[in-house]
Amino acid sequence: MARSGVPALLAIVTGAVLSVSAASADTIRIGMSMSATGPAASLGIPQRNTVNILPRQIAGQDVEYFVLDDATDATKGVANIRKLIDENKVDAVIGSSATPASAAMSTVAAEKGVPEVVMAATASLVVPMTPEKRWIFKSPQNDSLMADAIATHMASKGVKTVAFIGFNDGYGDGWLTEMERATKDRGIRIVDVERYARPDTTVTGQVLKIMAAKPDAVLVAGAGTPAALPQKTLKERGYAGLYYQTHGAANADFLRVGGKDLEGTFLPVGPIVVADQLPDSNPVKAVALDYIKRYEVANGAGSATSFGAHAYDAFRMIEAAIPAALTKGKPGTAEFRAGLRDAMEQAKGLVLCHGIATTSAQDHQGFDERARVMVTIKDGAWKLLP
Repeated sequence: MARSGVPALLAIVTGAVLSVSAASADTIRIGMSMSATGPAASLGIPQRNTVNILPRQIAGQDVEYFVLDDATDATKGVANIRKLIDENKVDAVIGSSATPASAAMSTVAAEKGVPEVVMAATASLVVPMTPEKRWIFKSPQNDSLMADAIATHMASKGVKTVAFIGFNDGYGDGWLTEMERATKDRGIRIVDVERYARPDTTVTGQVLKIMAAKPDAVLVAGAGTPAALPQKTLKERGYAGLYYQTHGAANADFLRVGGKDLEGTFLPVGPIVVADQLPDSNPVKAVALDYIKRYEVANGAGSATSFGAHAYDAFRMIEAAIPAALTKGKPGTAEFRAGLRDAMEQAKGLVLCHGIATTSAQDHQGFDERARVMVTIKDGAWKLLP
């Protein structure tokens, strides 16, 4: 897709609204609340930086972006989305980086009649469909899609028992629900369930319970750098079974923090994580590599992440809906916002960095199995599995 231009880099100031464009009466305004600070910062920083490579014009209309940091806090996320809608008059919202803030923000988006694209993985953000969720869309793969990939891989490795340790919030709740379903379907028994908080600095008690259960494998349901803590502790205690992580851990900071303790870990990821290892026939490859190239020109070699690509995919979902929405009303009107929502619900084969989206009234995410690949960690890098 041709781009109309790349804006100059923004000087991000935490907590401030930042905008870029020559605003006019017909300017399309897009808001973002992400976690540039707090436990989810390794997700939110590349999402914030992605704004720097977005176009200033779409379908002949100027575009203005407003960016806020919610500090991985649901209360702050709610304050941010109210500010974006009530003061900045945005036509669509992207955010947040983590499940708790995304869930809290979506209530406001529905109340105000403003489409929101969340960047958190939990399927319950958009499933099952309700009147409120009609306004909520989602760019990351659902945890249900990725849980099936993990359970299938576990079964192929002969795993019969697994222990679960995950965040004690909506992200962990969603993953536990999906893994209970996926493992049961494949004859795998969950023998221990442990939880921890994103800011925790020790999980020794939880790990000792896991060790006592003697599972064949352990799944860590965390995101970003906090996902490394349970695995490092398990390694220190000598756990020698199989290790699995979720796609919420797939970034360079996780690899850096986990170091050698992550070797041999299995996890499902979006295709962009191993874009250069994909066959040329994969339609996602060109889009993903284009994003990586442009992001790294702006932010430095090796800086692109799957989480920044979630922000880019969220933007592209909005971008694809803008021409149809413009036939319903002018930017800044309820008619335009409703037109965006309706068009986003009718995407057909929209190629994104993480997969190919076909949405419907019951599916506001739209990905199928093409949105996931299984990888292992080898020599500190992602390696695509057959």
